[in-house]
Amino acid sequence: MTFPDRLAADAALIEARLMAALARRADQPVTDAMRYAVRGGKRLRGFLVLEGARLHGLPEARAISAAAAIEALHAYSLVHDDLPCMDDDDLRRGQPTVHRRWDEATAVLAGDALQTLAFELLCDPVLGSAEVRMELVSGLARASGIDGMVLGQALDIAAETAGRPLTLEEITAMQAGKTGALIGFSAEAGAVIAGADRAPLRRYAAALGLAFQIADDILDVTGDEARAGKRLHKDAAAGKATFVSLLGLEGAQARAAALVAEAEAALAPYGDRAANLIAAARFVIARDT
Repeated sequence: MTFPDRLAADAALIEARLMAALARRADQPVTDAMRYAVRGGKRLRGFLVLEGARLHGLPEARAISAAAAIEALHAYSLVHDDLPCMDDDDLRRGQPTVHRRWDEATAVLAGDALQTLAFELLCDPVLGSAEVRMELVSGLARASGIDGMVLGQALDIAAETAGRPLTLEEITAMQAGKTGALIGFSAEAGAVIAGADRAPLRRYAAALGLAFQIADDILDVTGDEARAGKRLHKDAAAGKATFVSLLGLEGAQARAAALVAEAEAALAPYGDRAANLIAAARFVIARDT
């Protein structure tokens, strides 16, 4: 199966798992908002979970709950990032953001509930032994909390009020938490479930996560809002330092390409079995959404 077909097929599997989990809940505005928030998107993080499992000979059914968990967690982060107190965005994936479709309180609660749903999904016995599930839970907690995504977001907010642009080193450290930590969890989860060595996938994810963020910065400058489905050019308007502002457009593109090469090299131990993960890395810097 080609990478685009695999990505689309995995997205459908993940959405079905999320909707099945939410179908058991009572119909309330907050539940409707949760369903709304998890629809659509590339599902790249969930794909990484499933592809990591396949890389180790496991079927999708063994890892689908972990893939759904990371997408629920990611959806919560987007709902909260879009709030007026954070990035104050009106569009996400071409649709009104949750707080615009409902209200701010509903958006906060929907995000909170999606976060807790992620950890509920990681308790699914199909993922393996209690020890495996505990490792997945603790791994996602580290990646999404004050050691990972939350810290990255806090550093980003602090940078906006600091009165000085961040250095390249500071932006790299910030994005390692804000974007890279969840990608790292996603890439390693399949190996965790399989009880296999995570080191090659950890190196792959470190390069991939930074390439992803550089590509986002490039997209904010060169992208089309209609295709991206969200507001662009906001970093320059806010006077924020980005990889593009510090490296220049061509420099940022070259750095992203070099990181993709690093990601591909990390997958050498897997040979041809890593073809879709290599394609994912190339996709990250070529995407227009």
